[in-house]
Amino acid sequence: MHEPQIDVVIADDQELVRMGFSLILGVQPGITVVGEAADGVECVELARRLRPRVVLVDIRMPRLDGLEVVRQLAGPGVADPMNVVVITTFDQDDYVRTALRNGACGFLLKDASPALLVEAVQAAARGDALVSPAVTVRLLRRLEATERGMAQEPAASDDVGLSERERDIVRLVAVGRTNQEIGDELFLSLSTVKTYLGRIQAKLNARNRVEVAAWAWEYGAVHRSR
Repeated sequence: MHEPQIDVVIADDQELVRMGFSLILGVQPGITVVGEAADGVECVELARRLRPRVVLVDIRMPRLDGLEVVRQLAGPGVADPMNVVVITTFDQDDYVRTALRNGACGFLLKDASPALLVEAVQAAARGDALVSPAVTVRLLRRLEATERGMAQEPAASDDVGLSERERDIVRLVAVGRTNQEIGDELFLSLSTVKTYLGRIQAKLNARNRVEVAAWAWEYGAVHRSR
């Protein structure tokens, strides 16, 4: 069956970055860059007019930053939210939770490989999500450092009724595993993994797998990953 075309809008205030991403994505079968924006206001206007399947947005941009762009295009209350992937760097980790709350469906480092960039766009287009492993590791280290300075509290997973298998899946989602990789690691079929994820999202009141990952990071559900 022929896959639908993936239209992409790229927003970054650095022309060389936009050009590089555009060149990488433009040569991929099934992906077309339909617009580029140099600031947040232009990005919102362009995305609403073109309705691309994926919007790739930097965090630090003039006029309107990427966090607000995500909120306006994909945040709570948006009638027809778009798939927005946030481009981040190590010194922008503090913004990740805000971007998650605002509806981002993926995170990518600016120095990510071309293959990872393409994979992130394809994942977002199909309603899935990709979190760069380097971003995940950085976040986990930050979270663990924070928790070492705080009194331990009961695990929130005990409060939402997740089974042990569901917790295993949450931990793998939190470290960036795809559905297929989760299935391979836990010896589950792809359809079974998807069923589990649906139950997990319902229990956590999460809209997508990135919000599942955010919950895991926030409540320490990944600390016992194997």
